[in-house]
Amino acid sequence: MSWSVRPSQSAGRCALLCGCPNSCMVFEDRILLERASPLYKKGGNMTEENVYIGIDVSKACLDVAVEPSGEYWRVANSDQAITDLSARLARLEPACIVVEATGGYEAKLVQHLCEANLPVARVNPGRVRRFAQGLNWLAKTDKIDAKLLARFGEKANPRLTKLPSEDEKRLSALVKRRKQVLEMLVSEHNRLETADPDVLPYIQDSMTMLQKQLNVLDQAIRLLIENTPDLKGKKDLLLSVPGVGEVTASTLASQLPELGTCDRKEIATLVGVAPISHDSGKKRGKRVIKGGRPAVRSVLYMATLSATRFNPVIKKFYDRLISFGKETKVALVACMHKLLIILNAMMRDRHYWNPDFAS
Repeated sequence: MSWSVRPSQSAGRCALLCGCPNSCMVFEDRILLERASPLYKKGGNMTEENVYIGIDVSKACLDVAVEPSGEYWRVANSDQAITDLSARLARLEPACIVVEATGGYEAKLVQHLCEANLPVARVNPGRVRRFAQGLNWLAKTDKIDAKLLARFGEKANPRLTKLPSEDEKRLSALVKRRKQVLEMLVSEHNRLETADPDVLPYIQDSMTMLQKQLNVLDQAIRLLIENTPDLKGKKDLLLSVPGVGEVTASTLASQLPELGTCDRKEIATLVGVAPISHDSGKKRGKRVIKGGRPAVRSVLYMATLSATRFNPVIKKFYDRLISFGKETKVALVACMHKLLIILNAMMRDRHYWNPDFAS
């Protein structure tokens, strides 16, 4: 019996496979099958590839893309469709499911996925868009966006979303509404100074209504915290720090549930007070802060202003930085970073304020 061997298949190659002539006939086919297999990786290791899923959320639809298989489908953004989608995604055993923050349309989906114990990451759309520009993906469709999110999950390894408790969600909603009402009240007050006499009564009526709603919200926030042991414990611990007031404590308890569960670098990056380097060669650029959670950072800034006067540890640190010639804003940002690290350590160890511990 004669064997037909292609020129590219040498006897040495055959011997490496199994030493039999049959291996000559199937060598190239075997390699092609291995590369097509989901277990193939470039390093030659036959290990299973991780699955990454991107979901582009709109008001009516959810576009789902799976990498590396390239699978894609669309479902409605409804309760039943999301329940069915969660079950289907669970069977894929994904390493990460990436969803963009879309002004609340993604909230229901994220909640279902977290309750199904699936690894979901809610990411900033700006980060994803810059990632797309880096890949030179200029086109933008729902399908492309879903595939881009899956690719982002694979390359960027975003932080997984932690689902807050029902009480934390209620508190977060009240705190956000309080911030909105306060901003409207400030805007109306600014208009009052230059208002025409004909519209002055309307502005005054609006300010009265907003002030009344602000008082009601403050009372609701206070009652919710007092009636929730976990939130009350967090608030009491935070309030023990000189410079931290009611608004700061409520905001941190509701909008920064990771406080006490991260290390110092992670929590600083999460809030957006970690200094970012801008160095190149011999050049040493200015360090800046960006990203993170602006709502948390703004209340932390106001707490730091107070702490530089009344908190002995922060005041000493601030005065030392100023004596070294640091600009006021730079010194304040450094104090924000230090205050956040202290709060994170206190929450982690469940220790109340102690100047010796904080130093």
